[in-house]
Amino acid sequence: MTGSRDVTKCLRSRGTRAHSRSSNTCGSITTCVVPSFQVRVLYPIPMNTDQIILFSLLAAIFGLLIWGRYRYDLVAFAALVVASVVGVVPKNEVFSGFGHPATVIIALVLIVSRGLSNSGAIELLAKFLVDGTRSLRLHITFMASIAAALSAVMNNVAALALLMPVDMQAAAKSKRSPALTLMPLSFASILGGMVTLIGTPPNVVIATFRETALGQPYQMFDFAPVGLIVATIGVTFVALVGWRLIPVERTKHHAVEELQDLSGYIAEGEVSEKSKAVGLKMRELQTLADENDVNVIGLVRRGKRLPGAAREEVIRNGDHVVLEGGPQSIETFFGSVGLEVAGSKKHAEASTDSLALVEVVVPEGSRIAGRSAADVRLLYRQGVTLLGVSRRGRRFRDRVRKLSIRAGDILLLLGPNRRLPDVMSWLGCLPLAERGLQVVQRHKAMSAVIVFALAIAIASFGWVYLPVALATVVIAYILLKIVPLNQIYESIEWPVIVLLGCLIPIGGALEASGGTALIAESIVDWTGGFPPVVVLGILMLVTMTLSDVLNNVATALIAAPIAVNIASRLQLNPDPFLMAVAVAASCAFLTPIGHKNNTIIMGPGGYKFGDYWRLGLPLELLVVAVGLPAILFFWPLTTP
Repeated sequence: MTGSRDVTKCLRSRGTRAHSRSSNTCGSITTCVVPSFQVRVLYPIPMNTDQIILFSLLAAIFGLLIWGRYRYDLVAFAALVVASVVGVVPKNEVFSGFGHPATVIIALVLIVSRGLSNSGAIELLAKFLVDGTRSLRLHITFMASIAAALSAVMNNVAALALLMPVDMQAAAKSKRSPALTLMPLSFASILGGMVTLIGTPPNVVIATFRETALGQPYQMFDFAPVGLIVATIGVTFVALVGWRLIPVERTKHHAVEELQDLSGYIAEGEVSEKSKAVGLKMRELQTLADENDVNVIGLVRRGKRLPGAAREEVIRNGDHVVLEGGPQSIETFFGSVGLEVAGSKKHAEASTDSLALVEVVVPEGSRIAGRSAADVRLLYRQGVTLLGVSRRGRRFRDRVRKLSIRAGDILLLLGPNRRLPDVMSWLGCLPLAERGLQVVQRHKAMSAVIVFALAIAIASFGWVYLPVALATVVIAYILLKIVPLNQIYESIEWPVIVLLGCLIPIGGALEASGGTALIAESIVDWTGGFPPVVVLGILMLVTMTLSDVLNNVATALIAAPIAVNIASRLQLNPDPFLMAVAVAASCAFLTPIGHKNNTIIMGPGGYKFGDYWRLGLPLELLVVAVGLPAILFFWPLTTP
């Protein structure tokens, strides 16, 4: 550490890339030599001007992301525009992040994950898992292990989406609350993503940053030695001990069963010209409704609900009759009176195709998240009725179509059986039960797996650039018709792509201005005299804390250059510091907002915000306790 003080006033150049930052003591060109690093300052810049702007901008980004009022991709895009306008991001680099390898890899992995799902490769495995006779501990162990294994080779959100209906079905067969198993399942899927390059977006970010900073990226299985150990011990803890830490009151809650208490759902029937209801008074219509166990509770005319029950009001063509009852009773009443599922005459199939119920969970980034059913015109566009909403154990039924939906909510949809799969895909929601409606091309399962395995093997040996190998898989899936053309763009999680594309130029500007070097210098000064292993542990804890409240991609983008700068100032190998960031950025277990998987299970499990830390805190401490020595063993602080 003695030599590090001589270079703290000079910004290091790694490989062929040079960075500069202002200093009172650095001259026009100063070169400092430390082991494995050449340090060069090309020219001075105005004292801290760009740094102040970028730090203020990042503080605003972090504040808005924690607040959660605006979606993270919109926040990042606005920040990029501001950075460009004020001049801290050069105009020729403003949109460079959208062509960055990390952005491309993540988009391609999402399409490949859809292909593996469509081929039935995962379904065959999932059917084997459903066994309500297994003990709870064995079930959690089995499901958590499979979730971790799947997350290693596909996007961990996709892995959870595939296994969650299986877990819900097993819970129903065993007559127990899914709250006991969904959190372990989610945490295991997050842990498994750390094993390979494509398992989780932070690994992709770290790998591509290493190529920029040190000239060589991490390969497919460079994360495996540390990730496999952490995932194995983490899953073991979750399966044997962790599930017992879930609050007892949650284990008595079953959101789906509560949502399907069908004694009093609200629906609106549109009165057509040929309807028997035309010309009847509301009290007369109630007589017909009584025969079908339906209650007429209101009338909507020209978009406004008439006062009270409007019992003496004469029903007109185009009115909407507000009904209360079970879905089957409502459907029967619609047919007998000639009402339509409120919305439109163009959905005539609603009267010929049997109505069905489906429960879906709303993930972050869904089309309906932050909007109401009326806002997305669910009835008018799709002919599907939103019957109920469950939010952390609270149900909404009266006028639910105007309720603003949040990520983690469970929706109960009623609509034509054949349309529901398309509607779920259009909304971007995930089913909570296996419906058997999606066409799964089981005969192509082996082809999908072989193509994917070959591409990964070729990329791992370095014969083909990883993005090109993944792109080849996507093309093969299209030619084999495993992924239809209309699902290509639907498979990509565009908010994450926009987030990456916007934050990469901002992160590059922060590094070029010397901002990350300044942060690293502050950390090194603050930890002066501490052993390097303590500094590494502090870096893990800080990164992990940020990941619990911020998007893990954003955390990795900011923490990676800081990690390299800290290693540079301590004259140590940067690889253990980058690995520490990769592990820590992936471990977001304390809150439901740190990782999308945690948000997805919130509604189905009936969890509250404060439930996650009970299992998440000991798991995060365990990750640090296990991950730190594993990193030091496989990635020594000093290189030969």
